[in-house]
Amino acid sequence: MKRLHEKTAIVVGAGVSGEGWGNGNATAVEFAREGAKVVAVDHDFQRAARTRDLIVAEGGESIAVQCDVTDSGQVAAMVEQAKAAYGRVDILHNNVGIVVVGGVVDMPEEVWDRVIDTNLKGMFLTCKHTIPVMLENGGGAIVNVSSTSGIRWQGTPYISYAASKSGILQFTRSIAMEFAGRGIRANILLPGMIDTPLVRNSLSDEGYETVRKARDAACPMKRMGTPFEVAKAAVFLASDDASYISGAELLVDGALTCKI
Repeated sequence: MKRLHEKTAIVVGAGVSGEGWGNGNATAVEFAREGAKVVAVDHDFQRAARTRDLIVAEGGESIAVQCDVTDSGQVAAMVEQAKAAYGRVDILHNNVGIVVVGGVVDMPEEVWDRVIDTNLKGMFLTCKHTIPVMLENGGGAIVNVSSTSGIRWQGTPYISYAASKSGILQFTRSIAMEFAGRGIRANILLPGMIDTPLVRNSLSDEGYETVRKARDAACPMKRMGTPFEVAKAAVFLASDDASYISGAELLVDGALTCKI
């Protein structure tokens, strides 16, 4: 039997910027392949709809929902849509994250606020509104995506991103402890250097090729990871295969953080 058979999964940040596979749409599709009914959520409805269409084209079940995760009302409405469509929520996967380069002195206060609100407050709101629905059916699994930047300096001054990703660690541990006796597990994924459209589209082709080689060389495995390597780790944490795992940090980084 598929590992997520008959489960309903909300994937927040299920779209992708550009063409190809990112961590969000790869995870949504992988959840569906493992039997989940997927609520594909993104701030851009067209991105969410593209992911939904990928799932449906493969014979899966999915709906697309537009939602700004920094808006409590929109998040509450999104969870209600998921419940109305499928009757329950078993899995919440939080993949939303933005990054803006800047250090503590030069970063504008409004940029700090925007990154923290999106990356950390957004998870607070999705968990706040989803956990009560999970409890109605005896529990569920939460997978929050952090980053190796939340535990290591990696050579780029993006202090708001690093702080938000670090905050996700203790935020998730707190949920794991609070709800450990009520059937809810909460775990953390920490991807390293993953080859996604967000990376590829941020530079010209020539510039990207230079960066790609540098990123590949920086990884002990001599290559960046793929979105589906992140997605398969998310499936594991969301599934009953991880039934006695909560409050854990799972690195998906090709041993990158072993050396820095």
